[in-house]
Parts: sequence; structure tokens; C-alpha cells
Amino acid sequence: MTTIDTGTRLADLVTAHPRLARELERRGLDFCCGGDQTVDEACRAAGLDPATVAAELAAVTAGADDERAPWATMGPAELVDHIVDTHHRFLWEELPRAEALAEKVARVHGARHPELAEVRRLVGELRTDMEQHLSKEERLLFPRIRELAGTGAMASFPCGSLSSPISVMLVEHDRAGELLARLRVVTDGYRTPPDACASYAACYESLAQIESDTHLHVHKENNLLFPAVLRLEEQAADARSCRSPA
Repeated sequence: MTTIDTGTRLADLVTAHPRLARELERRGLDFCCGGDQTVDEACRAAGLDPATVAAELAAVTAGADDERAPWATMGPAELVDHIVDTHHRFLWEELPRAEALAEKVARVHGARHPELAEVRRLVGELRTDMEQHLSKEERLLFPRIRELAGTGAMASFPCGSLSSPISVMLVEHDRAGELLARLRVVTDGYRTPPDACASYAACYESLAQIESDTHLHVHKENNLLFPAVLRLEEQAADARSCRSPA
């Protein structure tokens, strides 16, 4: 059986064993925005026993040591394309559907379930924030990352270093995480009540899928893509410095 070291960062754990993303989510352990936490730190903050959780996670990974996902070893340009084709495409399609379902369910069931008004409001905020975020990445940041990765030269970004727009993306990731966390609380973990109709169930299923997909999406950017881009930019700056006349 694979041994999980409690000193391992959550981000590294998910990169090595993507199937553990769902296991960490079930335990309330944040591997995307909070990916720098070790298993020990995250468990203690959540009131969980680190050794017990490590053993449970190890059991899930038994016989799956070769499961490292293709995206774990992609370069920045390839990873950007993967994120757009996989996660951005999913959100562009699913966010409007989720908002429409939230509107319908709140209208039909809101009298008996007043929390649905808050669900509708949060879903609307999430869609607005995320669609603006996706647009900024696709129109501004990602083309510069492809340029940097392809030429090895400093990207032609108006503000200079890509660290500035990346820092904005990180803040927006935190905001999306907060909205998703509030949705999980308001919906009682996306648990449908006994009188839920098919649309009610579909709404909560959609929100659960958006949460799971967004966590992995943010993990790939925060913990893989952005650090790799900043390293590339640093290398480009060093190379330019070496070429400059003394």
C-alpha cells in the first residue's frame, strides 16, 4: 500500500494522485487555494487526526501508483490549452445551466425552502465572477503565457511582469472558493429534501459538479501553471541580463 506522508503538501498529493481530490473535498481539506498546507496542517485545522486521514488516503491509492495524470507533466502552453479545453469549456456551458435551474427551483420551491433565494443569489454571483475571470484569462493572460513559453522571451504584457495579472487571478480564485464554500453550507452539502423535484436534484448535482471541477481547475493553475510561468519569466529575465553589455 502507498504510504502518505503527513508532511506532504495537499497540492502535491493531488498532482500525484488525482483521485484523492474528491477524498480531500469530502473531508473539507482545501487542496487548490490552500494547496501549500501539509496533510498534517490541514487536518489539524479541520479537527481531523492526520495519521487516520493519511491511512485512509493511502488505502484509496492502493495499487494506483501509476495514475499520474497527463496534465501533471505538461508545460505551460500545453497546460493552458488543456485548462481552456477542459475546465473553461465546462464552465461556459454549465454556469448558465446552473443559474437557470437555480432560478426555476427558487421560484417553484422557494416558499417551502427559503434558503433557495440565497442559493439563487450565490449562483448568480458565481456565474458573473467566473465568466469575467475566464474572459480575462483567455483574452489577456493565457496568450501571454503561450508567447512566453513559445519564444522564451519576456511576454509583451502592458504591466511588464506576468506576476501582476497572476496575483489578480489568485485573488479571484479565492473569491470563487468562498462562494462555493457558502453554497455548500447553504445547500447542506447539496443534499436535496424529500419533496425535491427533478429540477431541484439537477440543480444541486450541477452545483456539486461545478464545485469539484473548479477545485481541480484552480489547483492546476495555482499549484502548477502559475509557478511554472513565473519560473520561465525569471529565466527569461536572467537570460536577457546575461546578454546585456557590462
